[in-house]
Amino acid sequence: MKWLEWLPGLRPPPAIADRAWRKALATHPLAQRLSTVDQKQLRLLVARFLQHKRFHPIDFNLDATQRLLIAMQACIPILHMGFRALRGWQGVVVYPGEFKVRHRHHDAATGVLTEGDQILSGEAWQLGPLVLSWATVQQDLERPWDGHNVVAHEIAHKLDMLDGPPDGVPPLPRGVSWRAWIDTFQRAYNRLATDVNRGHATIIDPYAATNAGEYFAVTSELHFSDPRQLERAEPGVAGLLRGYYGPSPAP
Repeated sequence: MKWLEWLPGLRPPPAIADRAWRKALATHPLAQRLSTVDQKQLRLLVARFLQHKRFHPIDFNLDATQRLLIAMQACIPILHMGFRALRGWQGVVVYPGEFKVRHRHHDAATGVLTEGDQILSGEAWQLGPLVLSWATVQQDLERPWDGHNVVAHEIAHKLDMLDGPPDGVPPLPRGVSWRAWIDTFQRAYNRLATDVNRGHATIIDPYAATNAGEYFAVTSELHFSDPRQLERAEPGVAGLLRGYYGPSPAP
């Protein structure tokens, strides 16, 4: 063993057993569509995810296959970025189903502080854990092309928060113009918000009109679960997400 391998981040992760990998791959349609080269890269990223992230199941047993499937979902968005894109957090909290959280909202204009409960299937905290509903993860695996992917959504928030609070603008790779990103996403967000306010039907989930951070997360879901619909609704956004994440393996 090399003398530096004991240092965190340098020690090679335990290899994923072939049988376990094949079993998970057989139930993961998105990963099945990756090229052989990309599947090999995904397997390395997933091994590092399992090495460095700590799972915390709440009120149920989360077995090794379930952990592997969550890790695969989480690593597909960073396939062309590298594991460092998932830096800054360690915990993965997993509930058996949807979960209730209490949020406080401060209205800067009025100074009023309100509290309310929300029922969620996923949440991402800045510098905190990734929080998921296993039932929703399982549904996404069973219906992978329906426009929803809770893990991709929450990983998008994590990527967005690498440079501060979520604002819909993650650190961008070379080749993706910051100005083009700002202009294209802002115009698309404004179009959606206008349509939602007017009660019009929209291709993109109306939840994306909540704020710019949610718009980025929802369109990221579409990139990995229904890219054709995203291209139909907002071709400019679809093109920028291909430049950011790489081509979608979804049909």
